[in-house]
Amino acid sequence: MLSSKKKYIVSGDSGIKAQIQFADQKQEFNKRPTKIGRRSLSRSISQSSTDSYSSAASYTDSSDDETSPRDKQQKNSKGSSDFCVKNIKQAEFGRREIEIAEQEMPALMALRKRAQGEKPLAGAKIVGCTHITAQTAVLMETLSALGAQCRWAACNIYSTLNEVAAALAESGFPVFAWKGESEDDFWWCIDRCVNVEGWQPNMILDDGGDLTHWIYKKYPNMFKKIKGIVEESVTGVHRLYQLSKAGKLCVPAMNVNDSVTKQKFDNLYCCRESILDGLKRTTDMMFGGKQVVVCGYGEVGKGCCAALKAMGSIVYVTEIDPICALQACMDGFRLVKLNEVIRQVDIVITCTGNKNVVTREHLDRMKNSCIVCNMGHSNTEIDVASLRTPELTWERVRSQVDHVIWPDGKRIVLLAEGRLLNLSCSTVPTFVLSITATTQALALIELYNAPEGRYKQDVYLLPKKMDEYVASLHLPTFDAHLTELTDEQAKYLGLNKNGPFKPNYYR
Repeated sequence: MLSSKKKYIVSGDSGIKAQIQFADQKQEFNKRPTKIGRRSLSRSISQSSTDSYSSAASYTDSSDDETSPRDKQQKNSKGSSDFCVKNIKQAEFGRREIEIAEQEMPALMALRKRAQGEKPLAGAKIVGCTHITAQTAVLMETLSALGAQCRWAACNIYSTLNEVAAALAESGFPVFAWKGESEDDFWWCIDRCVNVEGWQPNMILDDGGDLTHWIYKKYPNMFKKIKGIVEESVTGVHRLYQLSKAGKLCVPAMNVNDSVTKQKFDNLYCCRESILDGLKRTTDMMFGGKQVVVCGYGEVGKGCCAALKAMGSIVYVTEIDPICALQACMDGFRLVKLNEVIRQVDIVITCTGNKNVVTREHLDRMKNSCIVCNMGHSNTEIDVASLRTPELTWERVRSQVDHVIWPDGKRIVLLAEGRLLNLSCSTVPTFVLSITATTQALALIELYNAPEGRYKQDVYLLPKKMDEYVASLHLPTFDAHLTELTDEQAKYLGLNKNGPFKPNYYR
């Protein structure tokens, strides 16, 4: 029971009702018709994570052999072969990266230290599908220290750090991921995590909804034993709400994406720093004086715009929501339609979570050497498929950088084939990911330990008490000192001295 773990768990009130934000569209979870063959299910829900027209080898180090990891026979030092990574021999290097990440993830380390004695996740069998980075490794090892068994695949075919995957495999984690997976590899890896004799998951940690989709389509009976789903992306949460609206959600789900700690820190501050890193590493460009259009002014868009404005760029914003649009105007950005500036801008950045934001018509009208990239989870925002036509020539300039050349010689610079720029082309700040990872860990603990009846087959937001707890764990890093309410002040405000200090609807 959660009540026995109050020193490290902040539970939601049992009376809290699901806060569900249904999508307006009446869409099924599977929005696209499937195709025949080994790729049959991959197109049905997630072109976002897998569509690729380049070989996997083109995104790996030149020193690596081009043999598919699926064709290799590898074992770790303990003799286990229950994993599939690029090269198990990279484990030592990956372990160093994980140790560095631990230094910037104070909350997870504190949670590991406080909770490992009582093992709140004892008996939990967690199957995960997220970006496999050093920060994810710290989360996985924390979940293991708290008693969970984990099996893991990657949610993005280009974001896996091969050396980190090797380090996890060496430590005994069944990890199935490598940088540069093909579409078929992507779904094969997820299936290897799920479909294993003698092991069945009872918790899901997802980023984008692909893992949930795979189980929903291929192994629906597994939901009989699954206690809950934790989802951290806009795309994945949208799909969960679609399932809920259609009455097809089989288990409780926790919407981590819309938690305050995820929105205000990961989406905003992380993207504010990583957008410049990704662009600089791939293009070596100067930002001062460049004209940039950012499509979408949510938290990700706000972070991107703030960073580019600070570097001297001229920033335009497109937006469908009048509230976000007004925020952009009052922050000093000019609100435009994409068609109005597409001929003059030097950089186009998408961060809407939508599809076909940049169409072939837009791409045709762009100026020579315009840079096109995406900061949203899915690669559906830029219509990359429309560029796969005979009259256009593709040139691979460097890893994750393609020149698409028109017959008249005009070229655009496409980054990461329209996939998530920061995790495909650079890195993200570890400290910010500590906040998100701690939120994920607490959400897993909450759902796993919740008494029957607390959560129904719905999508829930994290209780604000849990958000505040995650934030408080990170304050010691800054030697920060919170002011405490007096009894009189708390009574005046109608608050508990120990929180929560914001209502559940606060974002």
